[in-house]
Order: sequence, then structure tokens, then C-alpha cells
Amino acid sequence: MPITTLFLDIGGVLLNDGWDHIARKRVARHFKLEWAEMENRHRLAFETHEEGKLTFEQYLGWVVFYQNRPFTLVQFRRFMCAQSRSYPEMIELIKQLKARHGLRTVVVSNEARVVNDYRIRKFKLDEFVDSFISSCFVHVRKPDPDIFRLALDIAQTPARRIVYIENTPMFVQIAEGLGIRSILHTDYKSTCAKLASFGLPNQGGNA
Repeated sequence: MPITTLFLDIGGVLLNDGWDHIARKRVARHFKLEWAEMENRHRLAFETHEEGKLTFEQYLGWVVFYQNRPFTLVQFRRFMCAQSRSYPEMIELIKQLKARHGLRTVVVSNEARVVNDYRIRKFKLDEFVDSFISSCFVHVRKPDPDIFRLALDIAQTPARRIVYIENTPMFVQIAEGLGIRSILHTDYKSTCAKLASFGLPNQGGNA
């Protein structure tokens, strides 16, 4: 059956990971924080924060501002958000596929609210994404299959008409277990070829 909908991850597909260990190390160096302590506190609190059950202020209160600091939360937030980078080639690919094939586009992503809101605005993701099933909005995160079931309900599209682009192998397997055909994204060229094999060629039919 023809594909009518794309499910998309954000971090690792459209943009870099907004708050991965690389970004956290960079932030820790910049603000002269003790890395091991910060990382240990992050691991304890972040999943709850990413599910939207801890505010940004609560999360940072436990991870960074549990003692006096020579910088403000606003300064930390600004530098933290500035670690995000886009993958312009992938963004353009999705825009072109949406226009060429009339696709519905749905983000299914684990992201905390402040980072998610910033990235949507900064990189204008809402110009080509129809729905955001972000963990911070729906209070459930991958690998819980319920986030995919929720995305299916909101998209109102049968699983067999969807292709999901994701860079984490386990999440690909979970989606495929629900009948969603998926692409393990490693690079632009191979993803273009896989999309073409699903009947979604780009640039006039050339992958």
C-alpha cells in the first residue's frame, strides 16, 4: 500500500541530539562544573524531566543549582540551547518529500520541553511537521510502545501506510513490532535509497 505518512525522530535525524553526553560535557567545561557529579544527578532526574513530569527549573535545581553558582539559570539555559545544530540536508529532504508526495509528517521524539520548544522554533520544524508526539507533551517516552500507539491514534493512519525514520536500532525494532515500516537512519544517502524503495523517491525520482 502507498505510504501516506512519515514518522520522524528529531535528535540524530533532523537535528543533533540536543542534550546528549557531548553537549553536557561541553556545558560542564564551560561553566566549570564537576562532570561526574553532574552526570550522576542527570541520570537520576532526566527521564522524569523528559516525560514532562519535572519542570526545567526543577531538573536544573537537582542537577546544577543544588548549590550556589556564579552564573544564572538564564545563562545556563541559553548556552544549553545553543548546543543544538540542524542537519539541513535531512530537513530539506523531508520538506521535498512532503511537497512531492503529499505526506503527513509526525515527530515521535524523546525531548524535554525547553529544548524541544527551542528547537521547534529555532529550526522552524513546525513549517513542515504536522504533529509533535514529543515525550514532554504526552508524558511517555521511547522505548515505551505506547508513544507509538499514541502517534498512530493521532495520525489516524494505518501502520502499513507509515514509514518511520529513526537512528536508534531498538526504537526501530519496537516500531516494526507494531507493523510500522522503519528506516534505521545512518546517513542521508542510504536513507534516500531506502525511502525510494518504499515508493518515496526524491528529486524527480532520483534517490
